[in-house]
Amino acid sequence: MLTHRVIPCLDVKGGRVVKGVRFQGLRDAGDPVERALAYQQQGADEIVVLDVSATVEARSHQTEVIAGIRAGLMLPLTAGGGVRVADDAARLLEHGADKVAVNTAAVARPELIDELAARFGSQCTVVSIDARFLHEDTTGASGCASGAGAGAPGDWEVVVRAGREGLGRARSAVAWAHEVVERGAGEILLTSWDRDGTGVGYDLDLIRAVSAVADVPIIASGGAREVSHLAEAFEAGADAVLAATIFHDDERTVSEIKQRLAEQGFAMRLE
Repeated sequence: MLTHRVIPCLDVKGGRVVKGVRFQGLRDAGDPVERALAYQQQGADEIVVLDVSATVEARSHQTEVIAGIRAGLMLPLTAGGGVRVADDAARLLEHGADKVAVNTAAVARPELIDELAARFGSQCTVVSIDARFLHEDTTGASGCASGAGAGAPGDWEVVVRAGREGLGRARSAVAWAHEVVERGAGEILLTSWDRDGTGVGYDLDLIRAVSAVADVPIIASGGAREVSHLAEAFEAGADAVLAATIFHDDERTVSEIKQRLAEQGFAMRLE
């Protein structure tokens, strides 16, 4: 039986872990190396590190952060942020990442996903999808030149540039999820912009919708505060759950959460 994964996320800016609400109001949450190693000790299944200012600042990921974490980390490590071309991904892999996540650059040029999968393999290619709910009266705006998926009322739009730009009905998050799998993505990191940092739970409808069209592992992100939230995400179709605030605020340890999920019948890797 495949185990469900619990993955702490380190959003990094200026060499420090940060956390906010809906990608805004960032506050300091510690040193990334110390945080990563602490979560490893607690029994995390993987670590995800996202350089949240790289795209906005038009630069590559700060690879020294990845190298510093890898020096003491035995877990699988995914790195994202600032990946615009395949060589950016290569540098992250060379500095210790096992997988590379791409978001804004892939939306602007979807062929990047094909290139990453061909050069490094689908197992190394993660596509991050930040999704925001579209209401009936949302007109949206298109910032995408190719492969647009029509968004229906009640759909979700893709947001890029660290949440600064929504693509409206020109880019449906569900249709985009289907396309990225077709192009070779081996995993989808699915974040609800609406729920990020709120502690009200994952967007279960979004997880169900994407799981229905994408036959690769789905990592659910955005909104976790209680163990019940993680359980609900697994039941909705997520293969893994990403969380930050619940761990950074030292409200729960990873091992405590995994033990409680195991007691509810979810297959977990327990130390």
